[in-house]
Amino acid sequence: MAEPNSNTTSEASQHADEPWNAVITKKQIGYASLVCFIAWVASVYDYTLFGTLLPVIAEDFGWSAAKATAINTYATIGVFLVSLVVGFLIDRYGRKKTLIMLVIGGAISSGLSGAAIGAASMVIIRAFSGFAVSEEVVNAVYLNEIYKKAKGRGFMYSLVQSGWPVGALLAAGMTSLLLPVVGWRGSFFVAACASIIVIVMAVRLPESPVFAAIKEVERRRKAGDAEGAAKLAAEQDLEVDTGSNLGLKGVFAPELRRHTISLSLVWLFSWMAIQVFAVLGTTVLVEAKGVSFENSLYVLILANAVGFVGYLSHGLVGDRIGRRNTVLMGFLLGGLASIVMLLGPADDSFIYMMYAITLFFLLGPFAAILFYMGESFPAHVRGTGTNVAHVMAPVGAIIGSGLVSILLTIGVSMTWAAILAGSLPLVLSGLLMFGTRHVDHLENDPVEEAVA
Repeated sequence: MAEPNSNTTSEASQHADEPWNAVITKKQIGYASLVCFIAWVASVYDYTLFGTLLPVIAEDFGWSAAKATAINTYATIGVFLVSLVVGFLIDRYGRKKTLIMLVIGGAISSGLSGAAIGAASMVIIRAFSGFAVSEEVVNAVYLNEIYKKAKGRGFMYSLVQSGWPVGALLAAGMTSLLLPVVGWRGSFFVAACASIIVIVMAVRLPESPVFAAIKEVERRRKAGDAEGAAKLAAEQDLEVDTGSNLGLKGVFAPELRRHTISLSLVWLFSWMAIQVFAVLGTTVLVEAKGVSFENSLYVLILANAVGFVGYLSHGLVGDRIGRRNTVLMGFLLGGLASIVMLLGPADDSFIYMMYAITLFFLLGPFAAILFYMGESFPAHVRGTGTNVAHVMAPVGAIIGSGLVSILLTIGVSMTWAAILAGSLPLVLSGLLMFGTRHVDHLENDPVEEAVA
């Protein structure tokens, strides 16, 4: 019997004792990408399913369109509150464990949604979908660390993030297939089963070596080994507290203040449009354009398929003309396309085409903006800056849904409610990109150089 290679054995033993030095293999990178992609698809499936089924749920419970959108607004407030704890979970329990916890939260929101007995219970249950939609944040942190030394990391990340249109597409497609058979309650139970599959797959994920290093640095500091902690932090290229240029003070420093504010508002206004055209898409099509609910599902299927293509297209274009310019032009064109769709003729082919173009330019830029945030913030405040901007997404969703509800309540038509709460904010988000930093990723960051 052959003896094990001593070097291999020694290396494995070292990695077991020092997980921060573990080497992430190509196979592990591929598996992590696959699991994160499926997890994001399942999360979006759950998050958009409620909006897709809302007209049917409203009819079953006897809700008006205004009451239905108001309920969605209250649920979105719950989503925001739940999502606030995600950052703490990531730092406290690790990337892998947090991903599993968030998917469990998504499974709970899906399963219990099918058992809702009224407006109050539905609002409370749907608040748990905040765990599902926050899975994107875990992906951003976890995969950036897993991809640390991988080639083509930007393109790989874009593929994972394309799970949004895929999840929305599945929500519309599966609803059209399952609704006549199992009803809207059964559709939620099926979504819960999808999340359970992800949980089983996620157990085999490797934990981020970066997270292991962070925890070891903390342990050494608490043990009084300041020198050992500093040495490990330097070896692992970890940021340490060096002064007032870190944290919130850093991202709102004079050289970054306009960029941080502009980017945060971009997320807020673009997510107003996401809420109107992606989450409440069926309601808008039914109420504003007179499309039957059954046909609205077909529109969503087509539009989200086109949105997936838009996602990959914007990722590729971003590599050529810059991600800032790509986001800017995409959101502007998406806002204009939605206005043309809403004010244009009530012709099925016209509606199908313009709604698909709307989602192409609404969803596509998100393939570029997440990676752009990593490029645009200097390394010493990259995590904080990205989180400050991203947390405005659920705020935008709350405002978008709430504004639609208010406008409908005071007698504004769904057409103009969608324009005011979705189209114009999307145009504004594109214009706000002019206030963000122009970054040439081929050159060094002047802000980072100044800090250094």
